[in-house]
Amino acid sequence: MRDVLPAEKEKRERVLGSIRSTYRRFGFTEIETPAVEPIERLRSNQGGENESMLFQIMKRGLEPGTPVNPAEAVDLALRYDLTVPLTRFYASHAAELPAVFRALQTGPVWRAERPQKGRYRQFTQVDIDIIGEPGTIAEMDLIVATLAAFEDLGLAEGITLRINDRRILLDLLAAVGIAPERSAETLIALDKLDKIGASGVAAEIEGRGLASGETVERLLASVTALQAQTGLDDAPLRDGTFTVDGTDVQVSLYDLPEIVATVAKLAPWADVAFDVSLVRGMGYYTGPIFEMTHPSSAGSVAGGGRYDSVVGKWLGRDVPACGFSIGFERIIDLVPDAPSTSRRVAVLYAEGTPAADVLTARQQHQADGSDVALVRAPRKLSGRFLDGLTAEGFTHVDSGAVSGDGPGTVRELRRG
Repeated sequence: MRDVLPAEKEKRERVLGSIRSTYRRFGFTEIETPAVEPIERLRSNQGGENESMLFQIMKRGLEPGTPVNPAEAVDLALRYDLTVPLTRFYASHAAELPAVFRALQTGPVWRAERPQKGRYRQFTQVDIDIIGEPGTIAEMDLIVATLAAFEDLGLAEGITLRINDRRILLDLLAAVGIAPERSAETLIALDKLDKIGASGVAAEIEGRGLASGETVERLLASVTALQAQTGLDDAPLRDGTFTVDGTDVQVSLYDLPEIVATVAKLAPWADVAFDVSLVRGMGYYTGPIFEMTHPSSAGSVAGGGRYDSVVGKWLGRDVPACGFSIGFERIIDLVPDAPSTSRRVAVLYAEGTPAADVLTARQQHQADGSDVALVRAPRKLSGRFLDGLTAEGFTHVDSGAVSGDGPGTVRELRRG
């Protein structure tokens, strides 16, 4: 967790404002949910390894030293993403929302993991979700809108969209003989393929007792064979048969061919690639999943997918849902700094300066549309002091109240 200084905060708000503006242009409406959720909702076996990284909140009213079962001492936790709170929000307000609800959410989330570059224990997410639409138009809409958000930020060059489908992965697990009740844990291990390699994934799956070495070897061979033999790159995606160790395996790519073709048509500048090794760590995904990468970022800059089973868990009936989340902390350093276009005036004052004069001068500058701050000045206005004002983002200085020339004496600050 970290503090944010004024210049960085201004940049963060500018970038966040751009993303919000893009998403509103695509018809998404903004909501807000609490930072705290009941712990049973956050521990619903839907969040993958994130459920083990909760910041938990102890029940109020417990006397210090009272012996209590640790599991019974906690009833709330800080949210680890914005999706689980959204599903609770929708279940609580479904009657007040449109049949197909297009939500935009921004806010901090918390995970008790080891901090590293681009990853913090508190970080900001920007999510869009479509709830109530069962068709693939939802996936296409989310992807195209998010690509537009990156384009508006000047980050279009080099963006790659990797796409897969959880159903394909489950089909592969079934084909090699991994039991359905072990699929979730197996996928968590498979999700680490790009981090720890095939040998590391095999060791983890075997170490957890999820499958034999022979089964794991066949699974990894299936992933490699499907990636190599399915229509990719310049060829259209297609269902078909691929071969593993001399055995033919029939595979369905479900809705991916249509999604990929449509996105390629609407955003031809983006590189769209089928990646059968893409898993996404959350346990709640049920269909297409996707991630965006940028050449200047070590990890993904956005990710999401379809999660049709989550809302129904709280509402008591099935509700289709799909979402896309931008990793704000990952992209903020990718966006170039932009000089402020506003006129920012520093109205100087010193000890003994009549307050009414200073406040009146500020009011006059504000009437001209300027952003104005009162700044205590040293006895002598040195070049170093004025350079400091420039570094803080001021474009003009009103020194009349301290120079004796009278308020309203304005000059432009030297820049660069």
